[in-house]
Amino acid sequence: MSEVKLTAQTRTEFGKGAARRIRRASQVPGVLYGHGSDPIHLTLPGHDLLLALRTPNVLISLDIDGKSNELAIPKSVQRDPIKGFLEHVDLQLVKRGEKVTVEIPVHTEGELAPGGNLLEHVLNALPVEAEATHIPEAVTVSVEGLAAGDSVLAKDITLPSGVTLTVEEDAVVLQVLAAQAEEAAEGEAAEGDEAAEA
Repeated sequence: MSEVKLTAQTRTEFGKGAARRIRRASQVPGVLYGHGSDPIHLTLPGHDLLLALRTPNVLISLDIDGKSNELAIPKSVQRDPIKGFLEHVDLQLVKRGEKVTVEIPVHTEGELAPGGNLLEHVLNALPVEAEATHIPEAVTVSVEGLAAGDSVLAKDITLPSGVTLTVEEDAVVLQVLAAQAEEAAEGEAAEGDEAAEA
């Protein structure tokens, strides 16, 4: 698990105008909360934060005003819907050794059985509990040879040591669907022939 160091400043200005000024200065407004402490309003470096957030559940080491070092993970990230730049980020305080609940991306490898079947991601991310400093970046699931009607359940996925599911073991994560577009098109053509004959 990667740990990224960021320098942050506490902020005392709030509201849309203040947020716009912060973003114009290539910074991102954010809030750090958790462990029963009062939320800390921060200004974070925009480019460095954007790079850090490319890693799901990245562990961020925050140097706040040069006085305190805190560990945090991103909990909520707001982006501009059109331009995609960061508008605001919520960070959750964590401690080394502490267990946290996060969602990790599900990646697949391998080829489905022949027949033009479709793979549906019922869950794009798997809810798990892991130590804050050992959150896996993703889990990889083999779909090699799976045919229509096959599915992969949460309990079928091998998790790294110390990581446990926080979703029902029988929850469907992936399922293989039969290719229906061609069958439907053939069925419609057959009905059309029958209509022409009548």
